[in-house]
Amino acid sequence: MQKLSIHGGTPLKGEVRVAGAKNAALPILTASLLTKEAIRLWNVPELNDVRTMVTLLQRMGVTATMSPGAVELQAATVEPFAPYELVKTMRASILALGPLVARFGDARVSLPGGCAIGERPVDLHIKGLEAMGATVAIEAGYIHATAKKLKGARIYMDTVTVTGTENLMMAACLAEGETVLENSAREPEVVDLAHCLLAMGAKISGHGTDVIRIQGVPHLHGATHAIMSDRIEAGTFLCAAAATRGSVTLTNAPVTSLDPVIDKLREAGAKVTAEGTTLSLEMARRPYAVGIRTSPHPGFPTDMQAQFLAMNTVADGTSVVTETIFENRFMHVQELRRLGARIDIEGNTAIVRGNDHLTGTTVMATDLRASACLVIAGLMAEGETIIERIYHLDRGYERLEVRLGALGANIKRIA
Repeated sequence: MQKLSIHGGTPLKGEVRVAGAKNAALPILTASLLTKEAIRLWNVPELNDVRTMVTLLQRMGVTATMSPGAVELQAATVEPFAPYELVKTMRASILALGPLVARFGDARVSLPGGCAIGERPVDLHIKGLEAMGATVAIEAGYIHATAKKLKGARIYMDTVTVTGTENLMMAACLAEGETVLENSAREPEVVDLAHCLLAMGAKISGHGTDVIRIQGVPHLHGATHAIMSDRIEAGTFLCAAAATRGSVTLTNAPVTSLDPVIDKLREAGAKVTAEGTTLSLEMARRPYAVGIRTSPHPGFPTDMQAQFLAMNTVADGTSVVTETIFENRFMHVQELRRLGARIDIEGNTAIVRGNDHLTGTTVMATDLRASACLVIAGLMAEGETIIERIYHLDRGYERLEVRLGALGANIKRIA
């Protein structure tokens, strides 16, 4: 099993290009199931989760051609079945459910897996499809949904759900009549999916707000679409630079999607400037402690909580970090303590008292963003830090050790 070895203490300096967004690519890949014509995607990140999703689509009969940064998909003939052995590794596989029911009237998708950061139930996906006329049953660990033809409906989601919004939005594209999704997710990745669906001939309005309207059409056609840049990857690089008191420039950055992250970095003492799709950060001092409270977009993203918590471990002062989205998203705290961090947990809140330094040791990654948190901690720590179970990291960060190395980090992958 591969590990990362990091010798910390070197400020990050240089330029790095932000890759395509994992959380935008995955639903857009499943959107290929909505048409028999070819879908061509650009700026596709080279990640394990992307490869898993393409493999799942191929298992269902989709023809896929991959090249660096690009994927072409054609779902001319499809078996609407998503098996457990693939779905168990990646929660986003549930996104095949809506497109399959909408186009083929039948779908069997395994109950999903993924990072163990919380329950993340699929009941809102199921209730939404039932409101559109589908019959849904849970059979031997599979969701089995059938419908002669989905019908437009008004669907209120009592909890904001990104994948639920995406699943129902895709299903509604081929339903008869109008579907209104209320209390829908406003995340930029939802908007990017809507842009792709519009290019395929869908009729969607309100994306980016909490009420999305979809007028169903008889069929969708092929399209070409460039995946948006990854705001979480961009935020991770910025946070790592600030934590190491470095100076970095990000190109191909999703600047307009990063406002909550940039605001907190400036509060921590960083100088952040933006010009077009280029972001620059300089940090000349020890970071100030910053309080964080996660919330759905446009609030502070839960996927950046762990990275800022790592920075706060060496910050000047005491910070309070509150997680409101996932109930198990402080598993990285016990590993940070092994590096010397002073963190107390009270319910869904972490109280972090900044140290003037961390000390390298062996730690274990527990999920995707916890992996990034430990990398940042290792970049700050004195001596060597070994991070185990980095397969989590490879799910969401493209060749992270290579790109950090280009910024001056002393980091390498070891067996």
